[in-house]
Amino acid sequence: MTTYRYHAIPADVATALRVRDDAGETRTPFVDDDGGAPLRCCLRRSTPGESIVLVSYAPLRRWAAEHGAEPGAYDEVGPVFLHADECSGPDGDGFPAAVASSRRVFRGYDKRGHIVGGLLVDPAPSAARIVAEAALDDLFADPAVELVHVRAVEFGCFHTEVRRPS
Repeated sequence: MTTYRYHAIPADVATALRVRDDAGETRTPFVDDDGGAPLRCCLRRSTPGESIVLVSYAPLRRWAAEHGAEPGAYDEVGPVFLHADECSGPDGDGFPAAVASSRRVFRGYDKRGHIVGGLLVDPAPSAARIVAEAALDDLFADPAVELVHVRAVEFGCFHTEVRRPS
């Protein structure tokens, strides 16, 4: 069984997004009175009273820059929640059950940054990890798939990135 590493938005990228997001805007933090926002800086849900910010983020753009890829129209920009201030990041790099336990689309990208496959998953919370890892197994079975983005179905927002295991 392959062990997958789920990547949160790196701390340096989150810091930059808090100043100016990938849509070129400066967003205003707010207090999350109810809690439950899926935070992409630490892969957990916010708690009531936390200060958070909703920013625009282009996750494929950074991977493409690292790898000399040209994703073209696949360079999507979408909303993500972050802590308003620096946080400690995720508790490890394993399956982020707190933000990945409902309907998700898993999109596979090739070395150019182009979509080459995808899967829709809708697991019961008790099976979320097993279903997510089976989806990753299926996508990474295609040697063209270099990375997978996990996104929310309803809002399309980015949740986490998984790179081809080495």
